[in-house]
Amino acid sequence: MKHLAYLSIGGNMGNRQAYLQAALDKLASHPGCQLGLVSNIYETPAWGKTDQADFLNLACQVYTELSAQDFLSICQNIEQELDRVRIEKWGQRTIDLDIIFWDEEKIQEENLIVPHPYAHERAFVLKPLAEIASDYCHPILKKVVSDLLAELGEQKDIKIFK
Repeated sequence: MKHLAYLSIGGNMGNRQAYLQAALDKLASHPGCQLGLVSNIYETPAWGKTDQADFLNLACQVYTELSAQDFLSICQNIEQELDRVRIEKWGQRTIDLDIIFWDEEKIQEENLIVPHPYAHERAFVLKPLAEIASDYCHPILKKVVSDLLAELGEQKDIKIFK
């Protein structure tokens, strides 16, 4: 069965745009993945730990026959290949691939929670996601992405980068 994953991809170290493109290229070239829609790139202030460089973020669709756990492993391998080092929570990083939605499923495992538990609070996730999936309904909150984004109010500090 083919699954549909929505990812949020971001980073704030090095050549941020090149890291985003490299992550997309690696997803697209993986034999178990088919890249779907990709949002614009947005430049956003850091969230959680705010004393660091601005992030570039985008959202994308990926179709895959892999299980959610196997797909998570691919995402983590891509992060490692692109020099991701996990030092501190919400700290700076070259690249971060987060699974936001997986089909319409709810997954609660030690290393994977879907829908992403903070996605509905983060405009840097919702704004790019609304470009490619505005009518996607959050399987727990039962609200579409565009409504979740509207609930956060105007986001003047999130701008299209490219």
